[in-house]
This record gives sequence, structure tokens and C-alpha cells, in this order.
Amino acid sequence: MVNRIDNTRVMNSHKDLEVWQKSMDFAIVMYRLTERFPQEERFGLLSQIRRAAVSIPSNISEGAARNSKKEFVQFLYIALGSASELETQLLIAKKLAYLEDESAVIDDLLSIQRMLMGLIKYLRSRNAVK
Repeated sequence: MVNRIDNTRVMNSHKDLEVWQKSMDFAIVMYRLTERFPQEERFGLLSQIRRAAVSIPSNISEGAARNSKKEFVQFLYIALGSASELETQLLIAKKLAYLEDESAVIDDLLSIQRMLMGLIKYLRSRNAVK
């Protein structure tokens, strides 16, 4: 599958996107981090964190598979929303003392958010995608 991002750059797959790669790695970190959560959180905050973390690369890949840049941008915004949701959940986990120091994890998440915004801006600047 080949998706055109613009007239000069060709993306072979969503797997070529650095933001997808970083968000995949981040999802694994979230799974490992939440292994230490209390058992009573299995269907609560732990589940929410994992779901939001998986949602980021999932929406990037689904958007990249769509037929238009406009749809891709829409899915990138969904991924961005999941990242914001995840940030809130991590801050709650910190307040509940489930995390000792969330700052490095939050920094990584903010980096992913910046990358998503950069990709959105790039795609929107091409052919007036709104």
C-alpha cells in the first residue's frame, strides 16, 4: 500500500511515521508501568490508561489507511485526544500514588502530542486540507 502525503513525498505505510513508532513504544511502556498498579484498578484506571495508550498508534494507522488527507487529519485529532486523555489519567495515577515520578513519562507523551500537531499542520498545509 502506498499513500501519497503530498506531490513529492511518498509514505509506504503508517509504520514509516516516527510518531506512530514512538506511540507504539509508548503504549508498551504504559502496559509495563501499569503492571504495578493495585489489583483493584484492573478494570478501572489501569484499563483506561492502556486503552488510551493503544488508541494513539491505532488511530494514526487507521487514518493513514483512509482515502484522503482530510480523513487522516481527523484520525490524527482523535489520536491527539487520546494522548490528552492519557495525560489526565497519568496525573490521576500520580495523585493516587500509583506512580512515583510521572515526569519522564509525561515528557514522552508531550513529545508525541507535539509530533501529532506537527503532522496535522503539515497535512493541513498541503492542498488546503481543513
